[in-house]
Amino acid sequence: MNFLMGNQYCDIRKNGEIDEYEKKYFWQEREVFNHILPIIERRLSKLQKVRPKMNVFPASNNDGDIKTAKISKKIINSIYNKTDMSNIIMEATKWSEICGSGFYKVIWNTNLGNVVAKLESGVPLKSGDVEITAVSSFEIFPESSSSSDIQNSRSIIHARAYHIEEIKNQWGVEIEGEDINIFTLDKSHSSVLGMGSSTKVLKSVRKDYAIVVEKYEAPSVKYPNGRLIIIAKNKLLFVGELPYTNCNDNTRTFPFIKQDAFSQAGCFWGTSLVERLIPLQRSYNAVKNRKHEFLNRISMGILAVEDGSVDIENLEEDGLCPGKVLVYRQGSTSPKYMENDKMPYDFTAEEKSILDEFVSISGITDLSSENYSTRNLSGTALELIIEQDENKTNITSDNTKSAIKTIGKHILRLYKQFVKIPKLTKIVGDNGEMEMFYFTSSDISSDDIVFETKNEMTDSYTQNKKMIFDLLNNGLLNDENGKLTNRMKVKVLELLGFGIWENAQDLNELHTNKASKENFLFLENQDPKILEIDDHQIHINEHISFMLGNEFEKQNQKNPNLEIKILQHIKNHKTKINNNIYEICN
Repeated sequence: MNFLMGNQYCDIRKNGEIDEYEKKYFWQEREVFNHILPIIERRLSKLQKVRPKMNVFPASNNDGDIKTAKISKKIINSIYNKTDMSNIIMEATKWSEICGSGFYKVIWNTNLGNVVAKLESGVPLKSGDVEITAVSSFEIFPESSSSSDIQNSRSIIHARAYHIEEIKNQWGVEIEGEDINIFTLDKSHSSVLGMGSSTKVLKSVRKDYAIVVEKYEAPSVKYPNGRLIIIAKNKLLFVGELPYTNCNDNTRTFPFIKQDAFSQAGCFWGTSLVERLIPLQRSYNAVKNRKHEFLNRISMGILAVEDGSVDIENLEEDGLCPGKVLVYRQGSTSPKYMENDKMPYDFTAEEKSILDEFVSISGITDLSSENYSTRNLSGTALELIIEQDENKTNITSDNTKSAIKTIGKHILRLYKQFVKIPKLTKIVGDNGEMEMFYFTSSDISSDDIVFETKNEMTDSYTQNKKMIFDLLNNGLLNDENGKLTNRMKVKVLELLGFGIWENAQDLNELHTNKASKENFLFLENQDPKILEIDDHQIHINEHISFMLGNEFEKQNQKNPNLEIKILQHIKNHKTKINNNIYEICN
């Protein structure tokens, strides 16, 4: 973290403390030429694109399972919007890029959700909801660092500093506060000639805080559902079994998901790119500073003075400034500048070599640099360079996707465990509408999550835009009549980044949704009316599709009149079509 923030003249002692080393000579240059920070910033910018859209596979081909799979997908989209998941993922990705590993904690918070009742004391009782937080590596303590994954660990500790009031509100136990030392990034002024400033990692103190230690133990023969022990300053806050059935087959496991920048075989902790770049950064700082010292000697010069010929103190203070009258002893040799060699080429060669190593190790290529801008590269060559550049970040992006996928599974499993009464949630529908829906745990029959086929790292906005225009020019988006439908126009505008326009609603989709609602009215023994504004052919197709499904067969066995009612409804639509044709002909 010190090297990332620019405090790069430090090292780690044997006792683990960070120690800064001073200059050996007063004239030494100690500037920092930080290449690590822009590299990490550019990697984070690329990894910010990794926000894959998830889909849920139904447990079977049954219409009921297909419906619940769609509801599960809506639940995931809802919680992602509600919790601002994009910022949480970015926070964990920052920790993984800096420290090698970042963590997510997915729990059920009973203080969230809607108020469903009030206790006798007047305290509101809420329905609860999923809470997702990014956790730094400094708060996680596995039982063994040789376990490659969290789920392979026998136990894991989450230690975090809480304010004593927060401890009392959450666990109902009063704790005596104390001063807790924490690490923070602080801006400190440089001691070199009072110039510049650098950011360094310093210790700071939080008052009235206490360390809360949560120890999660995996299920065992003695504890089939695992065990959770929470203590704070020698006081027991909670002891019991693991609270969440968030593993396969309704078993219990830890509520943590690990995200590595680069995974290490047989090691719990991932490797950070910063760790790999530190030797290069030290070498680059040394080369640039020695180069500047050499240039200082050339520009300011070195005076050769015969002993006793001049006032040395005066010469050291003022030098040979313009217009200076230099008095030296008669008969002695006058002071003169020593001849300096030119800048050795080795400095420039070593500097360029280190910069190339930065690119090689980090996988971040700057196409605007002189190495590429002065070359006559074809478009194909540039595309190959960009593709190679993106491939070097695929390992990290795949680790991020894997963590996001596991988060989605934890979300569905928590809702399946705790939502026993209908829960109301909302998402943005296909036409920009706010869609409200109820669901319970029985509506979640599958947590088999897959990613929709898209590579966010390689599919840039410019590439997608060009592809859309190529499809439009070739007529591949037109219907059978060679025209672009309203629905496709809305979709194209959305893909081009214009969002979903409020007045650009697709009429055909609205008719389809209305016909789908009528199908459910049939199941409730209701007879929906046919309106003049209905698109009769769309309604007929939707009703026929419903009758060919498994859900209709099940309901028709219970209610034989269902088939007669829907067939009569379809017949009425056909009659409307024939009447309209007759009126047009007349």
